[in-house]
Amino acid sequence: MATAEANQASYPAGAVMRLVEVELEPRAAELPADVAALLADAQRELQRFDADFHAAIPAFVPSDFELTYQALAEIQSRQLATGRRFVEWGSGIGVVTCLAAMVGFDAVGIEVEPPLVAIARALAARHDIAVEFACGSYVPNGAEPVVDTAGDVTWLRTDRPSSYAELKLEPEDFDLVFAFPWPGEEQVIYDLFQKTAAVGTLLLTYHSQDGLRLHRKVRR
Repeated sequence: MATAEANQASYPAGAVMRLVEVELEPRAAELPADVAALLADAQRELQRFDADFHAAIPAFVPSDFELTYQALAEIQSRQLATGRRFVEWGSGIGVVTCLAAMVGFDAVGIEVEPPLVAIARALAARHDIAVEFACGSYVPNGAEPVVDTAGDVTWLRTDRPSSYAELKLEPEDFDLVFAFPWPGEEQVIYDLFQKTAAVGTLLLTYHSQDGLRLHRKVRR
């Protein structure tokens, strides 16, 4: 599979990039037993979270985990990604990151809230899923002006250190990015992805009742 470096080297400096939508039709199917067990455990964690942390972390809202698993499985089965590295921007309690690992990605999650990172790490450990979670911002150094238009949106906070140094990876090293933007803030995520991702990288986003969308960064 092509590397991020190879993707970037294929295009001249100063080339204009854009996002193109990729057709995605996740197929409903019975969940594998290990995936079903993870999601059941995650549901119990979410119930505890509602009781213990919701008032303190109001920006946390989980995505549709079953639908996202089906989309990740389709991306893998169709070999849509240029490689195996996955990152979740705002990984919450870590479920999507774990699901990405379960379908074959080398998965990491980045989350700014320490209590959520602790839950994610414990959840992955209980299910023996090899993932990594970093506590910090997924906005890389130098990209802060891209998200300034988001105002006070707490899931785009830049008051914590960027996590890429901790992960020993750069934003352009990833082949698939997942994010769940708040309604009306999708363009901020698209702009951040377009600025920081390598050419060829996929962006999978969840839009509540509108479901999932998949884009690829390409040369204009």
